[in-house]
Amino acid sequence: MEHIVMGVDIGGSHITAELIDLQKKQEIEETLVRTKLNSHAPAEEIIDSWARTIEKSMESYPVKPKKISIAMPGPMDYKNGICKIKDQDKYPALYNRNIKEMLASRLQYDVSAINFMNDAACFLKGELFNGSLSGFDEAIGLTLGTGLGTAHTTNGAAFDSDLWKMPFQKGIAEDYISTRWFVKRYYELSGIEIADIKDLVDNHQDSPHFKTVFAEFSENLAKFIHKFIRKKMPLAAVIGGNIVKAEAFFLEDTRRHLASLMGYSFPLKRSILGEKAALLGAGTSF
Repeated sequence: MEHIVMGVDIGGSHITAELIDLQKKQEIEETLVRTKLNSHAPAEEIIDSWARTIEKSMESYPVKPKKISIAMPGPMDYKNGICKIKDQDKYPALYNRNIKEMLASRLQYDVSAINFMNDAACFLKGELFNGSLSGFDEAIGLTLGTGLGTAHTTNGAAFDSDLWKMPFQKGIAEDYISTRWFVKRYYELSGIEIADIKDLVDNHQDSPHFKTVFAEFSENLAKFIHKFIRKKMPLAAVIGGNIVKAEAFFLEDTRRHLASLMGYSFPLKRSILGEKAALLGAGTSF
């Protein structure tokens, strides 16, 4: 059963695992498992949480996958499995650790059976394959969440664009396009600490600062996408990640700002696969 592989998507606050049938090019839905994570936990605790989620997904199906492909945010040495995430408010205990070897040992798999890929590249690959970018060849993708993921295509293959650290405004792009920007900016405007975007949308829509923070974000996002387009010259763009769940408050404004910068209406799509885009992209990498 070589065509059954494990697809995994690891974010700053969650892990999702699901078996992928490569012959049918689709997920095996009954195997989907999603778990919240404490990304500030000790390394061994994080690896154990990942492993338990993957094992739980495997238990839902009679065939054990021979390969595990994992979509993981960068920076990272993906080939060797060494985490390079530093000063990003997630996974500080994993910095410079060989997480491929640690996970392989915990799951009792050979290291060669585990593959790490950039999460934004996996997301874009999934959307091109069976999502909102079906029919496009040259495209860019952005994942908006705890951090900023960016990916582009070259000759049909998806690659990490690594633009989270691109100089932008008074810092780098991720300083302005991430959950932590919302937390920081809303506190600056209101003096109120929010946990995340969900907290902002659920509990603070009546605040006079609610529209301001989303208006600023829309403009920042459009400016960044415009810079991204000028670097890679794509035919379309897709955005995903947890922040997109609040699309009603920023997506149309972002499109409007982008059209103004471009001089024409550029295809800016919202992911239709959600977190399954990265799972599909990861799984099909084998």
